[in-house]
Amino acid sequence: MNYFIIIFIIVVAAALFVKWKLPYWIGRGGEKFVTKKLLQLDVAHYKVLNDLLLPSNGRLNTTQIDHVVISNYGIFCIETKAYQGWIFGNADQEYWTQVIYSGIILIFPK
Repeated sequence: MNYFIIIFIIVVAAALFVKWKLPYWIGRGGEKFVTKKLLQLDVAHYKVLNDLLLPSNGRLNTTQIDHVVISNYGIFCIETKAYQGWIFGNADQEYWTQVIYSGIILIFPK
């Protein structure tokens, strides 16, 4: 009987750990996917920087940028999100809208 309780506690602890870490793992997977795609750009015309940590004057002392692409065409900062569907919003909006393929609409802070 004691073994069932111990196994149950281990299974519950493992499930809670996975639930806690899953968003992080999904996010890192999305960033790695975008990194691989950006590294396919022509190195003669594009310089790719990933996972930059820069000083900030905001709430925190630093800010993190997922990807920066530098080229003759401009400097592009890319924030990777591993969300499904489409994301609508702009820098001036406090909240952005996510539309999932099934028609579900979610509103979240940017």
